[in-house]
Amino acid sequence: MNAELTPSPKSGAPSPESPDNPRMDLLLWIAAVALVAIGIVGIVVPALPGTVLIFAGLLLAAWADGFTRVGWPTLVVIALLGVVTHLVDFVAAAWGTSRVGACPRAAVGAGIGTLAGLFFGLPGVIIGPFVGAVLGELTVHRHYAQAGKAGLAAWIGFMAGTVVKVGLAFAMIATFVASMFLF
Repeated sequence: MNAELTPSPKSGAPSPESPDNPRMDLLLWIAAVALVAIGIVGIVVPALPGTVLIFAGLLLAAWADGFTRVGWPTLVVIALLGVVTHLVDFVAAAWGTSRVGACPRAAVGAGIGTLAGLFFGLPGVIIGPFVGAVLGELTVHRHYAQAGKAGLAAWIGFMAGTVVKVGLAFAMIATFVASMFLF
């Protein structure tokens, strides 16, 4: 008989290595919820890998449940939603700048501005895409009005992208919850 699955000789309770250990299950669930919560924050704060943390938390929760209610097909759907969320980062600022006829350097500048903004906290992340797009546009054209439009479009694209990312993150969580409790 496997020693890991036998009750403890002293108390009759499952051993710590037992998969039926309620304390270990509770710790796994707490870790899963913490990862998801930090991941939600990471969707808005680019310094944290939000969707990766959300997926890791949901995977941990599925594992804690023994993959009985949330299986691999559901986890693949959740992972695909996570990949789409990452694509939104790349598309949002570029879409915003292209809508106003800005040059490609404005879109690159918006991305660089977002990354540079990380060093200045949340205000830097909010202002970074605008400043980056303006500077990118000014390296090609010296039209300040056009550069301002490019910056504003990049900022709007960044904000719209953030809203879409939050929606997709909650779709990841909703998919998990639906699989866990409805199916």
